[in-house]
Amino acid sequence: MAKKKRTLPPFAAMTVGTLLVSLGVYFFKFPNNFSFGGVTGLAVVVAPYLPISASDFTFIANVLLLLLGFVFLGRGFGVKTIYTSLLMSISLTLLERIFPLSAPLTSEPVLELGFAIALPAVGAALLFSVGASGGGTDVIAMILKKYTSIDIGQALFFSDLLFVLMGGLLFGVETFLFSFAGLLIKALLIDNVIASMNQVKWLQVICSHPEEICRFITKDLKRSATLSSGTGAFTGEERSILFTAMTPREARHLQQFIADADPSAFVIISTTHEIMGRGF
Repeated sequence: MAKKKRTLPPFAAMTVGTLLVSLGVYFFKFPNNFSFGGVTGLAVVVAPYLPISASDFTFIANVLLLLLGFVFLGRGFGVKTIYTSLLMSISLTLLERIFPLSAPLTSEPVLELGFAIALPAVGAALLFSVGASGGGTDVIAMILKKYTSIDIGQALFFSDLLFVLMGGLLFGVETFLFSFAGLLIKALLIDNVIASMNQVKWLQVICSHPEEICRFITKDLKRSATLSSGTGAFTGEERSILFTAMTPREARHLQQFIADADPSAFVIISTTHEIMGRGF
């Protein structure tokens, strides 16, 4: 199958993802002392006791964990993470200078918790989708994913749980409960966002005249398909069975074409998130 991009180009995905994480962290996570994950969560915990700001601590810790990523995940991951780590650190530092905050933006902690979870989770999912990360404990999570069978969301949960406990000890039960809830939701949200971004439609088409359908798949959609034959159990007639996989958007176009070209065709469509092979 011809390879087609289904997401943002890698550089754009890394840039947008990193900026989303930075905005969520600076405007909603730091001011509320939410410590539900990552180096930024650790920064919330330790910055009050250090002579440097949370943003500066984030930069130093990211550099150390980046070296760990080079060792266990290889050069390709390291180059991408250098870019995202530097962009995140620079973004946080600039936001701190341009929009200094002395208190949360609003008096609604639940509302701010939602943004503190959603923005970094969507940003992190964009990064993971192109084999990058925002640095920090994301590196630890990707190492766990590489050498174990757990999903990236579960890996993030285990790598960040310690910081949630530390934050609870320093800032009290209320902060702990908010942070723990945020960590759980973030882990689930990242896995769901990644799954939706990787969604692929698997189609089985049972028809009498597959030529037009195959032509549409190969010429218009630039995909491929596999043909087989079968016999109808009720009618005893010979039918063609066509198998193909494509993006949800392409699948909708194919559905519309089949409805016009071969209304008698029987189409089975299922959703999958794991496909290996050329084109995917």
